[in-house]
Amino acid sequence: MGEKFRDWLTLLRPHQWVKNALLFAGYIFAGNFKLPPEKALLDLSFVLAAFFSFCGLSGAVYAFNDVIDREKDRKHPTKRNRPIASGRVSVGEGIALAILGGTLGVALASWVAWQNQAPLFLLAAVSYPIWGFAYSLWLKRLIIVDAIGVAAGFVLRVVAGCLAIKVEISPWLILCTLLLALFIAFSKRRHELILMGNNATAVRSVLGEYSPQLLDMFIAVTAAMTIMAYSLYTFTAPHILLGDRKEPWLMITIPFVVYGVLRYLYLAYQTDTAGAPEQMLRDRPFVINLLLWTLTVILLGLLAR
Repeated sequence: MGEKFRDWLTLLRPHQWVKNALLFAGYIFAGNFKLPPEKALLDLSFVLAAFFSFCGLSGAVYAFNDVIDREKDRKHPTKRNRPIASGRVSVGEGIALAILGGTLGVALASWVAWQNQAPLFLLAAVSYPIWGFAYSLWLKRLIIVDAIGVAAGFVLRVVAGCLAIKVEISPWLILCTLLLALFIAFSKRRHELILMGNNATAVRSVLGEYSPQLLDMFIAVTAAMTIMAYSLYTFTAPHILLGDRKEPWLMITIPFVVYGVLRYLYLAYQTDTAGAPEQMLRDRPFVINLLLWTLTVILLGLLAR
């Protein structure tokens, strides 16, 4: 029973739940951690509940996707080891787990919406699995749309995190998230295409529409746009009073973003990390840079007027 439980948990891909950390973006960039302690902790509890809600919802989407893709996954060198593709978990069990994860996720999202009077958060939460199912059944078969579909999932997480605590949704935050997610998605497509070679379409039909050269251009464009969009955002962020002048000091975090993007490119092209982006968190320089960026943003947020 212990092995079966581990297979069920693996099917829900908890190692990818780190993506749901995007729900904290609104809390951090809106500066809610600077509110009176009681209010700051209350909002943090709502974001934490929203995070776990999306863990259940994303787990449901992953399980459903593995059910749909089980035949193609069996032709992939690593995905064939997934619980359903390998036969360790049946299709019926996979569907049941998807329903269970979705139900728990929606229930927790309903609690957040009710407690904080945030019905739009519940709408965003319900929209997430609907988007996921549409992506699994249709969107991932369309060139470029497949990458936009992946990016939409990231954006929806950010939007949901803002709605959970009812803070203003910055268009810059949405744009930066969208471009960064596209950059990651195209990097992953390139890795899959090169890894599978002539058998690429057997595991993902849309790969037949791509070429390494085309993806190299897409990656270069989205990487540059990500850095530029974030840089422009820092000049419109709340200014900070140091001495007698208010200045857009958030721009000092630009080097962290530049390094992060370039480090990701290095790992994507020189290692197999692009195939599983969450493995970036095992790269010490990347993690240190991410922590320094986060701490700097929080510190500047505390100083913002």
